[in-house]
Amino acid sequence: MLSSVFSGTRFASYKLLPSALHSRSLSSLANMTASKSNLFLSFGSNPLPYAEAAAFYLSARSAPNASQYDLKFGVSSFKTSQPTLIVKSTTHEHPRATLEQKQIIARYFTRIFSDRDSLYENNPAHHVAEIDEWIDFISSAPSAEIVEEKLGGLSTPYLTSAKKITLAEVFAWDFCAQHGITLKKAPWMVELNKLPEVKSAVEKVEHAALSLSVLDKFRYEIAEKVGAAVKLDPSTIRFMLETPKDSNNGDYAIPVPRLKLPGNPVQIAKDLSQQIELSNRITKVVAAGPFVNFFINRSLLRDELVAQVLLLEESFGENASGFGKQAVIDYSSPNIAKPFHAGHLRSTIIGNFIKHVLNANGWDVLSMNYLGDWGKQYGLLAVGYLRHGNEESLRKDPIRHLFEVYVKVNAEISEEAERGVTATNELARSYFKKMEDGDPEAIALWSKFRKLSIEKYEEIYSRINVHFDTFSGESEYPASRTLPVIKELRDLGLLVPDKGAEIVDLNEYGLGVALVAKSDGAMLYLSRDIAAAIDRKERYQFDKSFYVVGTAQALHFQQLYKILELMGKPWAANCQHIQFGMIKSKSGEMSTRKGRVVFLEDILNQTQEMMHEVMQENSAKYAQIQDPLKVADLVGISSVFISDMSARRAKDYEFDWDRMLSFEGDTGPYLQYAHARLRSIERNAEESGQPAPDFSPEALARLVEPAAFDLIQRIAEYPDIVVEAMQTLEPCTMVQYLMKLCHAISAAFEQLYVRGAPPELAAPRLAMFKAARITVGNGLTLLGLLKLERM
Repeated sequence: MLSSVFSGTRFASYKLLPSALHSRSLSSLANMTASKSNLFLSFGSNPLPYAEAAAFYLSARSAPNASQYDLKFGVSSFKTSQPTLIVKSTTHEHPRATLEQKQIIARYFTRIFSDRDSLYENNPAHHVAEIDEWIDFISSAPSAEIVEEKLGGLSTPYLTSAKKITLAEVFAWDFCAQHGITLKKAPWMVELNKLPEVKSAVEKVEHAALSLSVLDKFRYEIAEKVGAAVKLDPSTIRFMLETPKDSNNGDYAIPVPRLKLPGNPVQIAKDLSQQIELSNRITKVVAAGPFVNFFINRSLLRDELVAQVLLLEESFGENASGFGKQAVIDYSSPNIAKPFHAGHLRSTIIGNFIKHVLNANGWDVLSMNYLGDWGKQYGLLAVGYLRHGNEESLRKDPIRHLFEVYVKVNAEISEEAERGVTATNELARSYFKKMEDGDPEAIALWSKFRKLSIEKYEEIYSRINVHFDTFSGESEYPASRTLPVIKELRDLGLLVPDKGAEIVDLNEYGLGVALVAKSDGAMLYLSRDIAAAIDRKERYQFDKSFYVVGTAQALHFQQLYKILELMGKPWAANCQHIQFGMIKSKSGEMSTRKGRVVFLEDILNQTQEMMHEVMQENSAKYAQIQDPLKVADLVGISSVFISDMSARRAKDYEFDWDRMLSFEGDTGPYLQYAHARLRSIERNAEESGQPAPDFSPEALARLVEPAAFDLIQRIAEYPDIVVEAMQTLEPCTMVQYLMKLCHAISAAFEQLYVRGAPPELAAPRLAMFKAARITVGNGLTLLGLLKLERM
């Protein structure tokens, strides 16, 4: 018998399509996924997709094309009528399809794998008929007892005359697993349970099922009881639940007016509070004016939550809500030959956070660094380099050296302008014209600048734990690729001549005039962005496209999206500008202590230096750190990140060295210290021979202190925060949560000792603190930070 993580699980819906389902749709889907495909199987708590998972692994075990498919499992919601398979293909014609119904999904898996020994496909017609007959019987049986009686009364080793494991046996095994039926002597059941593919299927499904939010179990039970009482859909009521500000008023509340029931809300609340039966999860229901307040079983929450976190570890908090969806995130995007300044740092930090949050919510994400690497300024840079460049300096630090060259040549232009001369500017225009015309020497020099700059950027990104799937740039959209866009705009009647240039008049939408092409025919940033957006949609088939760029560019992106919409691109509505404010220092500009132009590397080096000085103040702890400079660097990076992400991203904020580097208060070092201290408790327990963390219900029952319940409640909120962060795309959502969590950890530290505590208390406390450490670590990971084990 298979043990489900949800004890007593029963099918809420086990309806299958008729056996005579036409196979043409499955054939077309199989053809659709002839190339490399990702498969996403999402489900709720009931029913669990044992049959579907087993059909996949059994069909793939000896199939030569098995490597073409990757199946991911995830919980999308607590309640769902049945599992759903999302098929995501690399073909643009059919990028995604959705399958429902157990039988359809299982049959699809038998079809896509070219295995001669198929569970269903490629079998003789009379065997297929027998398989269908068994599946129909299982789906239509009025009770589990009837199915159990028929299966138990068989004298043959298999259910069909095929004399092998088929979908009939798989569906019967699935039904038994869902209903707790044991058939220990049935040969086909014994054989199935021994197969490694079946064991793998069970492990995958039940591990994914563990990810269901523990709080959702309580919320859905409340919603189901209220829904039954007022005859409303529980899934609707689930999202009406509120959390009272004062926990003395309950854990959850239903505002009765939102139910839109006839009658006095106060009286309805009283009636409801008396109608709803208490349960193992709901311990108390009271009316408070027009609210019905619910108190949950916190002991059960404790037992389920700590076990869940310790079993899931790094995947705790993840969900499958974005299964099968593709996002493209354009962020960081520095300009070659200009300093990687504070604005690019903000874009990098925020974009990296959004990437991690989307991944945690089940999305596939392509992270893109769209470099500013084209335009007249690169003609100017080339002219400057030919005058002032140095090959050794270029290779040593290309970004800094090219910036120095750029500053020098701009100073020369300013000097010439005072004398009424434009010689250098004309040289720059002429050089860029050579680049656009594909002159080999001009392109070779530009390519060298770009290659060396990207190599240096990747060093910096690696230091701050940021990684991109692709480096793109404006250079990918020269005139040859933007002219077709210009032609399309003309053909649509959107372009209007204006003083020799061409514009799109967006005044009627309150967006002014968008300049698309200059009078000399040169393409502009906007025209390249239009071409790039169309190219990204065609290439990646995205569901959402994010541009993480400062608020100053808001009008540009509003114009971009409106032009795409007017061009008849419905997906323009799925493009989103993620705005952020400026970083300012007390003097009004961002600067380092030495007053130099702000390169990210300067910021990181300075924070590392200052953090190292702080660490050296505690000589005893400093001596225990194996690589203090590396730790100082990571703590410094954490201070920069958290300082940036503590407030809503649209706000400007002041860069404050003293606050950022403090171990006190809500700072990056404070979060890292909390994680390191929790890890230290585990390490000390291991080294001193204390009992291992014990998360059995019997052990956890000894965690009864208010500080323990407060900490457990905070940990339980983490999956909700992951969802909320996806909705807001605000890093401060996670930062503020982690601060509250670490405050609860600090309060628990003061009362619940592990070292020196009796083993029966130390073991469950250690389990709770380990769950807290995992949660803090997962939150830091979403923020893009590496977790410190010691500091």
